[in-house]
Amino acid sequence: MQIIKDNQLCDNAWQFIADDADLPAGDISVSFNKWQQAEAQLLNHEGKLGVRIGSADAVASIASDLDKIALVELDFPDFADGRLFSSAWLLRSRYGYQGEIRAIGHFMPDQVFYLSRVGVNAFAPAKADYLPMILANLADFTVQYQASVN
Repeated sequence: MQIIKDNQLCDNAWQFIADDADLPAGDISVSFNKWQQAEAQLLNHEGKLGVRIGSADAVASIASDLDKIALVELDFPDFADGRLFSSAWLLRSRYGYQGEIRAIGHFMPDQVFYLSRVGVNAFAPAKADYLPMILANLADFTVQYQASVN
């Protein structure tokens, strides 16, 4: 599946690995719980590592590990849950995370401009049909009145 990264369509090179699955070679992301339970094993993995954060997960728990994490996926369960906006802001502003922050799941195309303002630089919507709308919405506004992390 294609995603949007840094305002460009590109192929997704990452594979999400379920908690009970074996670790394949390549760039993988794992759940927040898997990261906390098996960090030492994951650090021996050949390939880049990513962590999938849910709305209830505290990004402060992985702050000291961010130098080992190339991708943070923010898993939106539905468009009405905005806690992950705060997680993105914390990752960029408080913890100085420079890697990829990817919104995945059930966010609305109308939210992507605001997600980008808090530090999200990649998007993998639940419906691939949203990709053209997301690209268009990233350029919705040319003037901003509030400060941003980007």
